[in-house]
Amino acid sequence: MNHPRTDPVDAHFLDRAGSLGREPASLGARLTPQRALELFDSQLGSRHLDLAARRLRAQGAGYYTIGSSGHEGNAAVAAALRPTDPALLHYRSGGFYLERARQVPGVDALRDVLLGVVAATEEPISGGRHKVFGRRELAVIPQTSTIASHLPRAFGVAFSIDRATRIGVTGGWPSDAVAVCSFGDASANHSTATGAVNAAVQVGFRGLPMPLLLVCEDNGIGISVPTPAGWITQAYTGRPGLHYVAADGSDLVSAVDGAREAADWVREHRRPALLHLRTVRLMGHAGSDVESAYRRPETITAELARDPLLGTARLLVGCGVLSPGEVVARYEAKREQVWDVAREVADLPGLSTAASITAPITRRSPRAVAQAAATAAGGAERAAAFGVAPPEDGPPVTLAQAVNRTLSDVLAAHPGALVFGEDVAVKGGVYGVTRGLAKQVGAARVFDTLLDEQTVLGLALGAGVSGLLPIPEIQYLAYLHNAVDQLRGEAATLQFFSDGRYRNPMVLRVAGLAYQKGFGGHFHNDNAVGALRDVPGLVIAAPARPDDAAAMLRTCVAAAAVDGTVSVYLEPIALYHTRDLHTDGDGGWTTPYPPPHTWADHHVPIGRARTHGDGTDLTLVSFANGLYLSLRVAARLERAGIGVRVVDLRWLAPLPVEDVLREAQATGTVLVVDETRRTGGVSEGVVTALVDAGFTGRISRVAAADSFIPLGDAALHVLVSEADIEKAAVAAVRG
Repeated sequence: MNHPRTDPVDAHFLDRAGSLGREPASLGARLTPQRALELFDSQLGSRHLDLAARRLRAQGAGYYTIGSSGHEGNAAVAAALRPTDPALLHYRSGGFYLERARQVPGVDALRDVLLGVVAATEEPISGGRHKVFGRRELAVIPQTSTIASHLPRAFGVAFSIDRATRIGVTGGWPSDAVAVCSFGDASANHSTATGAVNAAVQVGFRGLPMPLLLVCEDNGIGISVPTPAGWITQAYTGRPGLHYVAADGSDLVSAVDGAREAADWVREHRRPALLHLRTVRLMGHAGSDVESAYRRPETITAELARDPLLGTARLLVGCGVLSPGEVVARYEAKREQVWDVAREVADLPGLSTAASITAPITRRSPRAVAQAAATAAGGAERAAAFGVAPPEDGPPVTLAQAVNRTLSDVLAAHPGALVFGEDVAVKGGVYGVTRGLAKQVGAARVFDTLLDEQTVLGLALGAGVSGLLPIPEIQYLAYLHNAVDQLRGEAATLQFFSDGRYRNPMVLRVAGLAYQKGFGGHFHNDNAVGALRDVPGLVIAAPARPDDAAAMLRTCVAAAAVDGTVSVYLEPIALYHTRDLHTDGDGGWTTPYPPPHTWADHHVPIGRARTHGDGTDLTLVSFANGLYLSLRVAARLERAGIGVRVVDLRWLAPLPVEDVLREAQATGTVLVVDETRRTGGVSEGVVTALVDAGFTGRISRVAAADSFIPLGDAALHVLVSEADIEKAAVAAVRG
């Protein structure tokens, strides 16, 4: 394996560094000769990792070539922080990663990065799933390549540092830690970034701690689109509530001074700051990027003149720390060091089976989850939550009441549990589901957020990775789609890209689905769950009855605590306050709240269905509102001589295939009742699962129309009705 010096950036550095004159320079107040040499070493390592990645790719041994060249000044940011400060890094943060690793003995950062480049299973964070900057020992949380998507989580991490101390639990970071988040100037324009910055400033404005250091590495271009000159300065200078510090990433003294000023300010004031680190982008966006196709030659030449490695070399030579020859010798020695590692890792094996690839998002501990789900708070804690009259001594409860009582039990049993969202605290939620919880445990654990779903989820992501147990609420299912990437691109991927070394447990409560008698139209009757069912590893609970609602919520919380599971707990609004099933006053949709000593007997494992009835003619398969409708229809069919059993899926992901198949085989005829849409709805998955499992009986389905839900009685024309179910059921039985 050779390493010819053919890259223009490589050749330019060698040409200029070897002929540097000794122009007088100063290390400033914060740098010593030894510290400057250490930072130079991190910068050199980052540069040669980029060169190695491109040459590995050219030889077919590497897969990732987005590099950090021109951004090596971010090593100064790592130098200004502690290795216990949580870091969520831009993908051009090679200098930061190497300098952070210097602070922690036993970490070979060069090997870490190269293992990621070649997608080797030995890579210490993702296990070969992606090239990311991350390592548990370094408090570096791996991030995806989606621009700016990590900023809401960074906001949540910063919030959780002080919130853990306030509620008296041990979090994932020291109580005086600073969360650092780096991103590019192009990413700064993304709505995700602007929303996260706004949230951080708003929290600080309210007087709450927000120790967040935002680092905008401004190289003036996003792939091929230039950022207007001066835009970042204009956008962030003088913004109330956001301390602004500017520094030149090509000048090591400026970068060190600026980074230290910003980091110290955040640590002291517990308020957000933005470090505007001016950088350059060398060697294009990635290995396949031909800059000359969209940048003028004089622009590329001007960028080379601002190479941060040349800037540091000029500083060291000017201060008499190194001679030009010694600079070149260090550069070439680092090249050899990196290439020695590259040779070693180039042929290491990568992931080779589907099971090994999906392992981080499929690991389950059902026994431990069952045990945790059956564990209640101690007597004193429960008494503090419920007083002298525990809910199991009261009358039967509705679905909304069951969720409320269970949340009380969860808050009593888990000191790190937080319930938050829009209107959940003083008001107690739009439908009263969280009423009384804030009074029970206080405003530090049950609180209202900004009216921004992205912020709600980002806060949950940060809390989960910080050792807390977040239970956020999204007010309506339609509102979730504003921020679904925080679930898909951030929550669901963290365990995947960290091989389980990091996790962000979360139980996301979402009020949704339809049948609200036309109220609110689509935005309050959204029945679209396809975007959720498409997220690998995401658990989706869809309770219908109060007893299942309580048990399933306990399961989701237990799975979060035990396995780090991310769950969406989808609550059917139309059934919140329903009491009767067949006739007025029958109380058929209420159940007693179960006492803790029965929880083990009524545990609902993830992915297990529930069957109502034992008829032998027809199996109805449904969930949520569809279960309610199907049970009503089943009673009429029974009176007509058609024996029916009704399967409540309860879990939309993973689907309870084993249970559905068993009940389908018991009758030989299946009708799937799907309140979601015919295209992209739940029934597609159920039917496919039955076919895949070899079911040879009759299968049909009835589903909502492929339509948004209109306002008023018009909604009845696109949703599944009892008449639709009954007609389809009779047709299915008669063949």
